[in-house]
Amino acid sequence: MALYEHIFLARQDLSQAQVDALAAATTEIVENNGGKVTKTETWGLKSLAYKIDRNRKAHFVMLNIDGPGALIAELERQSRINEDVIRWLTISVEEHEEGPSVMMRKNDRDRKRRADREERD
Repeated sequence: MALYEHIFLARQDLSQAQVDALAAATTEIVENNGGKVTKTETWGLKSLAYKIDRNRKAHFVMLNIDGPGALIAELERQSRINEDVIRWLTISVEEHEEGPSVMMRKNDRDRKRRADREERD
């Protein structure tokens, strides 16, 4: 089986519960097509570099997927149909990253810097 990273951007007006439900639906699609999701990360609501379908922000979600290529075709077809998903990207990787992704480590580092700055003030 091949390894993939699938990242999708959900509309800004969705609640966190709706984004989690969207990630669960994506996981269900993967499992119904003979694959498995090894890790799911929600990166939160982030600003976009430019407007996409009148959205200035989007909820970012990443899934590490282990499955066949036909699974990815179905996953992208479902993403294309879903109105809540404004963009997605699926890439093939040699191996999945262990632990938190770069985006999650960046969030932790930023939180730590803010806390250090507040202590100094």
